[in-house]
This record gives sequence, structure tokens and C-alpha cells, in this order.
Amino acid sequence: MKIAVFGLGYVGTVTAAALARDGHTIVGVDVAKAKIDTIMAGRSPVLEPGVDEIIAAAVSDGRLRATDDPASALADAELSLICVGTPSLRNGSLDLGYVKQVAGQIGSKMSVAAKGHCVVVRSTVLPGSARNEVLPEIERSSGVRAGDGWDICVNPEFLREGVSLVDYDNPPRILIGEREPGAGQPVVEMYGAVDAPTFSVPLEVAEAVKYTDNAFHALKVTFANEVGRVWAARGADPKQVMEIFAQDTKLNISNLYLRPGFAFGGSCLPKDLRALTFAAHNATIPVPMLDGMLPSNEVTVQRAVDAVLATGKRRVALLGLAFKSGTDDMRESPLLELAKRLIGEGMELSIHDTAVTIARIHGSNRAFLEGTLPHINRLLCEDLD
Repeated sequence: MKIAVFGLGYVGTVTAAALARDGHTIVGVDVAKAKIDTIMAGRSPVLEPGVDEIIAAAVSDGRLRATDDPASALADAELSLICVGTPSLRNGSLDLGYVKQVAGQIGSKMSVAAKGHCVVVRSTVLPGSARNEVLPEIERSSGVRAGDGWDICVNPEFLREGVSLVDYDNPPRILIGEREPGAGQPVVEMYGAVDAPTFSVPLEVAEAVKYTDNAFHALKVTFANEVGRVWAARGADPKQVMEIFAQDTKLNISNLYLRPGFAFGGSCLPKDLRALTFAAHNATIPVPMLDGMLPSNEVTVQRAVDAVLATGKRRVALLGLAFKSGTDDMRESPLLELAKRLIGEGMELSIHDTAVTIARIHGSNRAFLEGTLPHINRLLCEDLD
């Protein structure tokens, strides 16, 4: 395929090099003359293991060149990749200036591209950016609506600096956001040399996955640092702790608990989080992420209350009361807290939980239940109907 790559920074250069190595004809576009000259001399403008050699071979074979002329790059091109930067503005918002500028350039020269041309946003952008910002800019500058001879996709990159070629060749998945089903087929073909699961999803889902990945990576680093500081102060080797922690691929390093839903509860998580943060504060160790977990959990419960109140209805059936299904443990159940708050708002509440029978609940579990909902007997219904 003939592919135009707009932006010859880190992502653009590595992507252009890998695509050229895999047999595509690549034209890189950038406003910086130094980058163009470097590539045309057979060298990489970014420092990345293995990329220099690939660029040298691709330029020598005529499969890679660079230019500052969008029309030259787009002539008969089947795809164009937008790989320019999306820096932060002072308020933390995303600056789409470069992306929209390139989108306008592509749109203005769309007539020279191959019919069925696909514009691929590879830059990191928030959900809604491709559909609401980039697409209208291309339509405005080209005078042609999406779907009428051209289309738009999102293809986030998951390249780590220092090992980007390894990541390119062995990705966990190929992710393609489509304006409509089937629009991403040219991108699927572009990755023909890469063996990985392919996910074709709406534009916004692809955009969101990239941010979710990076936020989770930041969370893991922060989590390891915060608990590490606490354990070091308590005399436990944090590196050894985390090495053993990471061996658990059933619960810790797995997809368990990573499903958006309701709040956590039970006899362990809230209690142990409080003990952990107390130990940190007692040692004057700041742990802002750990401190934020219980308040965030409270927000989840309150959002459920607010959602019920917003309906204007007064009679509520609550299906489930224990902190998770398959148990009758009420200790710090978020559903129990939800029930308490709904009653406090004047709701007529009836509760059904097949695992909960008052006569079989004893000890601290019963004490917690009756302390939270003293009139639980009047609220429970054995019959679902």
C-alpha cells in the first residue's frame, strides 16, 4: 500500500520505518527540514534501537522518503496516518491544534489521494475528538463528506520508547476505531505482517482505550511507590513484597475487579485500607492515591442514590444486600449502605437476596446488619415477585 505519515516525531518515525520494512511504500511529511533531510540521508531523526538500520534500507530500496509537501505524499495514497503531537495546555486540556492543522492539509489535497482513502488518527486524542474535531475539519477543507470516497479511523499506538520495534511487532492487540463498521478494513490490511488479535470498535472506544492504558500504568507505578513507602517504614522490604504480590496472576495481575460497576465492600477491603492508610499517616508518609480510594468508593454509592432520586419514583426494589453475590456477609456491604441512604431519603424499600436469611446470620455479621438497618425484618422479601 502507499501510505502518507504526517508527523515524523517518535511515533511517526517508528511507524513509518516499520511499515516500510514490511513492504509498504511510505512518504513521511513534516514541517521540520532537519527531520526530512535526516531521513533522506538514511538515518532516524529519533534515537531508537534498530530504527536507523531499517530507515537506511528502506530509503535505499525506494520504499521510504520524506517531504514537506502534503500533495506529494497524498498522491495515490490509500491511507494517511496523523502522528503529530497533542501537548497539554496550561489548564490540562488537550491541544488539538497540530492534529486539526494536518487534518485540514489532508482534506485540501484529498482529491489527489486514492479513491476510498482512509485518514487514520494515530495521535493520542480524547474520545469524541476524531468524530467531532478531526472529521469536520477534513470535510470543511475537502468539501466532501465522510463516507463519500474517504473515511476516518482511529489507530492508537502502544509503543514504549527504547523497545518500540519489539512492541510494534508483538502488540497485545491491534485496535481500530471506525466511524462505521467496515471502514477500518484498509487499516487491517496495513497490519498484514503483524500477528495479533484485532479489535474493530467505534471511534470513541479506541480513543478511550489508549487513555485507560496510560492511566492504569500511572496508577500501578503510584500504587507500588505508595505501598512501598509504607512497608519500608514498617520494616518490610518493599521490593520483596511486590515481587511476591506480582506472582498472583489469579487476582492481582489479572482482569478480575477491572469491570466498571458498583462499590467494593466486605469484611476485608475497607478495613484493611483504613489500617494501611493509618499506618502511613502514623509514619507521616503521604499516600494521596491510597487516601482517595475510600472517598471514591463513597462517590459510587452516592451516584446510585442520586440516580434513583432523579427518577422521581418512591417505591424501590433492591435485589441483593450482601457485599457480593453468593454470600450472606453484610459487613460494610455497599448495598446495605445504599439501602440505608434510600430509606433516609424517604423511599419505600423492599429487599430480596436469596442468600440472606436473618435466622442464619450471627455474630459480627448480624450486629453490623442490625446496626445499619434496625428494621431489616420488615424490609426483606423472600418472594421475588
